[in-house]
Amino acid sequence: MPHSLVLQLQPQSPIPASHLSGRHLHALFLDLVRSQDPTLSKALHTQTSEKSFTLSALQTKSRDSGLQYQHDHAIAAGTPCWWRISLLDDALFGKLAPLWLTLNSQQPWHLGAAEITVTSVLGTPQPRQPWAGFATYPQMVEEASDRDRQVKFLFCTPTTFRQAKYDSALPTRDLVFQSLLRRWNQYSEIVFLEAIIEAIFPSFFDIRTDIVIDSRSKFIGCVGEVTFQILGDVEAQTIRQINTLADFALYAGVGRKTPMGMGMVRRRRK
Repeated sequence: MPHSLVLQLQPQSPIPASHLSGRHLHALFLDLVRSQDPTLSKALHTQTSEKSFTLSALQTKSRDSGLQYQHDHAIAAGTPCWWRISLLDDALFGKLAPLWLTLNSQQPWHLGAAEITVTSVLGTPQPRQPWAGFATYPQMVEEASDRDRQVKFLFCTPTTFRQAKYDSALPTRDLVFQSLLRRWNQYSEIVFLEAIIEAIFPSFFDIRTDIVIDSRSKFIGCVGEVTFQILGDVEAQTIRQINTLADFALYAGVGRKTPMGMGMVRRRRK
């Protein structure tokens, strides 16, 4: 069952900009897992297949301001923040459930050298928080449209794809939907065939490139909006499966480095 959790955080000390990278947030997540299951934390750290979780950068603004993916300045102590964690594996959510259920808002956690506390966890959709939610895999298939032939994606943080030895920031049909398909087939028991992608064609682009930089690397990815259209004589089942993958993007993300805050993508309904 995919879960998209939004953690409300409060820094107890200033967080330097150098400690707001995806690498530091990845370490914080592993610390959260380690508090419940050290063996699982180690396994996630060394996992080489499609990751079973994604993370956002730390957010200090409302959703209407767009997602932040690069911080140039420190975050002051006491600044309300939120942080999205998505989980694709039922077993992983089950292991972490005690952490959310017995949350101690006074317990400090470390983000680099800074201390933060988790004040609450949102796991259900909120009017002004589109990044929180959950659904079972069968539910996602059942609720997906078998008639909607248009898929609009918002690439909210820089998204890039591995091609051979290099990265590509261009969100082509194959790169976007193959990324979603691989994660769907790995964590869902409902297998979709790659052939469904053949009915999808791009129809609108409004994208640009941007850079994510940390202390060790630099990645160029795309942000913006892309619309895909389902064309031709296509069976209702295929349309439903394509729409399921589009809805799944909220949880799975797209492309590389999703555990580091990249590739946060969601479907735009309007």
